[in-house]
Amino acid sequence: MAEIERIVVVTKKTALEELIYRLNSKEQARFYLEQNQIPFRDYELEDQQYQQALASVKRQLPGELKQQFIEREFLSTYQFDEHDLVVTLGPDGLVINTAKYLTTQPILALNPDPRRVDGILIPFHYEEARSAVARLLQGRGKVTRISMVKAGLNDGQVLYGINDLFIGPRTHTSARYRLQLGSQSEAQISSGIIVSTGAGCTGWFRSITQGAWSVASYFGGGSAQPPSSEQLALGWESEQAWFTVREPFVSRISQANLVFGQLQRGQELVITSQMPENGVIFSDGIESDYLAFPSGFIARIGLAERKAHLVVRK
Repeated sequence: MAEIERIVVVTKKTALEELIYRLNSKEQARFYLEQNQIPFRDYELEDQQYQQALASVKRQLPGELKQQFIEREFLSTYQFDEHDLVVTLGPDGLVINTAKYLTTQPILALNPDPRRVDGILIPFHYEEARSAVARLLQGRGKVTRISMVKAGLNDGQVLYGINDLFIGPRTHTSARYRLQLGSQSEAQISSGIIVSTGAGCTGWFRSITQGAWSVASYFGGGSAQPPSSEQLALGWESEQAWFTVREPFVSRISQANLVFGQLQRGQELVITSQMPENGVIFSDGIESDYLAFPSGFIARIGLAERKAHLVVRK
């Protein structure tokens, strides 16, 4: 781990701040929520807790180091340095959104509100910021390397995902493409392909497997129980990833034989787009940060050479 010269804190707007930004004032936000019979107090308490956590983190950071605070929406354009320590203050999604823009910088994930935030990828309470940073500065911090997936296009563009990649249509239309894995290759029509990492295989991917199991069970197929978390789990540092084709359609011009499985390190899904428009690739649920994937573009999907560096407890 490189010597730390700057601390970059990544924050996010609270639900109340988002409403105020959209409706122009707190009073308008209150009116909007109460008109829809949603308790304004819940939004207010969540916001107060987040602001309290943010103020606490600011007090705890060492004054001798440079500090920068940025909001999540600026991640895609922010220039991180190899000597940065990146601190996230928010839910698991903020950790995921941040990680894909980093290389070897360690991420210290702080939970601003343990009563509301699950914190699967967040090992530390916000009140532990001072001690956690001190351990890292002393070289005593422990970092685990979380596997990522990568989409590389034939024009040189690249997109990383720490949870998953989606390859398919921007809107609710069908995706048309040719899918190849090793010696297997076929034309497909579907609602898109999901590639999930060890960190992400209990999220979107688990929902897909649950739905597939429910359909199979209705028609008398499948096991007595849906796949368990243990069956789907690969581990954060896994050298494998899951892939699944959503809603494959069999026709005279499309097949559905290559729809589910695992990618090993070194294997690639090769996807050739046949979508004249609306084809996209995005990662970790961030649809606004995407690669256009129109007809003729070829994407190679596999485990990335780099990993996210998450600070964990010893």
